Order: sequence, then C-alpha cells, then structure tokens
Amino acid sequence: MARLTRSESQARTRADLLATARDLFLTDGYAATSLEKVAETAGYSKGAVYSNFRGKKELCLEVLDLIHTTKFEEVAALVAADGDLDELLDRIQEWAARTLGDVGWTMLEFEFIAACRHDPEVQAALASALGMAHGMVLALVNSLTTATGIVLPLPPEDAARSILSLGVGLGIQRAIDPDISARIVTDNLRALLQRGSPLPDAGASRS
Repeated sequence: MARLTRSESQARTRADLLATARDLFLTDGYAATSLEKVAETAGYSKGAVYSNFRGKKELCLEVLDLIHTTKFEEVAALVAADGDLDELLDRIQEWAARTLGDVGWTMLEFEFIAACRHDPEVQAALASALGMAHGMVLALVNSLTTATGIVLPLPPEDAARSILSLGVGLGIQRAIDPDISARIVTDNLRALLQRGSPLPDAGASRS
C-alpha cells in the first residue's frame, strides 16, 4: 500500500476528527463535548484538533454543515428519482418520518444556536445554512409545480418558507414525542397543489 502524502495524511486526520466530533455532538450534545474528548476518541492529540479547526464553535459549524449537506443530497435524490407525483410524495413522506425529529440532530441545532446567540460570526453562518435549506425546499416546490403544471396560490418562495417552517417546528415536536406523525408535511404539499390553478394552455390562449 502506497504511503500517504503529507496533504493526504492531513486530509484523513481532518476527516477522522470531523466524523468523531459529529458522533459525539449528536450523542452527548454541544456543551458536553470538549475538544479534548474529540481528540482522545479519534486517537489524535489536542494539537491535531487545533491545527484543523479554530475552535469548538467552528468544529460544530462544520459538523452541522456536513449533516445539512447529507440531508440536502438525500432530498435531491428523492426528487430526481423516477415516478409520478404520488410516488414522489410517498418518498418525501418516508424521508420526513425517518428524519424529522431525529433527537441528536434536532437538539444539537438548538443547543448550539442558544449557546452562540451572541456570536455574530456564528449567527451569520447559521443564517447562510438556513438560506441553503430554504433554497433546497424551493427547488422541491419548483419541481412539483413543473411536474403538475400548477400555479400555487402564493409565491413559490413563500410556499418554500412555509414548508421549511413546518418541517422545523414538526422536527422539534417529534424530538419530544416521536409518536407525532410526520404526514403533515406531505399533506401540506398536497393542499398547496390542490389549492393552486393549472397553467393556462398556450395554444388555447392564442386561439
């Protein structure tokens, strides 16, 4: 097996630390996870952590970014898969039931937000992540309206914000009570589409 170059070794160390930090943050929470614990669990020195991350806040931001990216990729795969509208909504429903209310992820997000509420740099990073989430939902809404030929009863940006807000709020509730159904997400999507109006036929409008 070829020996790793210095840059490859550094990349592996960073990936190991990030994966370990993700597991610890999700299991133990933000406050209870120290950089020393991350280093020890991953099998590295504390200096290795500081050589890759400026501090605990930056490490947690990267963990959250990793989680968000994974979730975005999952939803993108759902939308890209073959099938009609009902099949797509069924896939979204399965994803929502599996994902919304994940206790580790949900509680980490809110613990971190509360702990860093006075840090403008962190708040800016979190706002950017929220914007990415809104963009993901907006892409989903646009895919649905394109597939169905429906004009929504409100601007797509507002529809996406409504769905995102519903998902966040539902995630908190399901983290407390997992028996709460996630079906409200797809029910809301169906309601928006049913309340919309079909796009006018281009040929008919010219006749």
